[in-house]
Amino acid sequence: MTDSYAVFGNPIAHSKSPYIHRQFAEQTGQELAYTKQQVNEGEFEQAADAFFAGGGKGLNVTVPFKLDAYGYAARLTPRARRAGAVNTLAKQPDGTLLGDNTDGIGMVNDMHNLGWEIAGKRVLLLGAGGAVRGVLQPLMEQEPASVTIANRTVHKAEQLSKGFADLGVIEPVGYENLSQKEPFDLVINGTSASLSGELPPLPDDLLAEGAACYDMMYAAEPTPFLAWAESHGAEQRADGLGMLVGQAAESFYVWRQVRPEVIPVITAMRHTLSAKKGA
Repeated sequence: MTDSYAVFGNPIAHSKSPYIHRQFAEQTGQELAYTKQQVNEGEFEQAADAFFAGGGKGLNVTVPFKLDAYGYAARLTPRARRAGAVNTLAKQPDGTLLGDNTDGIGMVNDMHNLGWEIAGKRVLLLGAGGAVRGVLQPLMEQEPASVTIANRTVHKAEQLSKGFADLGVIEPVGYENLSQKEPFDLVINGTSASLSGELPPLPDDLLAEGAACYDMMYAAEPTPFLAWAESHGAEQRADGLGMLVGQAAESFYVWRQVRPEVIPVITAMRHTLSAKKGA
């Protein structure tokens, strides 16, 4: 019998997860079926119960259900507990459900694939929401020289810095204070500004020489943040397509104990995006 997996979200029509996991399955010779399912808000638990009762082996969970999945899991990995959210549910041999969060390791692995160094770098994260919370532990484990979180509401950045203080010093600041800081080697945009075409207010001297800029969002065209990065001299720039594929690869490993190759899938998806842009 073919093992069954799915992604739950709302909306979900745009999800690339079925394509990604089909590619992984073909690569690795794993026999599985992967679908996407739109779930009504307030009905996550019922939908998940039905999925697993029907023989489902694992779920990916996207907006707005990552907190629901966090509460639904019987056990949590340390990185899921840190993130305060779950994007991967895996049925264990004893029938219980393990909750994991693969977003952060997906981003870090993408940076490694790009040849970017994190260790010893001055890192700035823009935003203090769930996206940033989800990547902080894997990022801190790379031993950057310093980590700063900038947010419109400084209190939210302060809460994050306190919650992760045992992993190292994280400095919370408001955007208006960034001009007083030393330039940063790596700037990561974890805000949803790229979706609305807006940018946080960033000073012109934010970037150190040779700086890299990473946007967790992705699109066919450069995001507003990456356009800003190019115009301000960032030597390296990347959007979140590799993070999307990377977090899926980590989910695939959690489920199947097999590591797929991400580069061919990223390349194919980038080609598709470029073709749509030119259409």
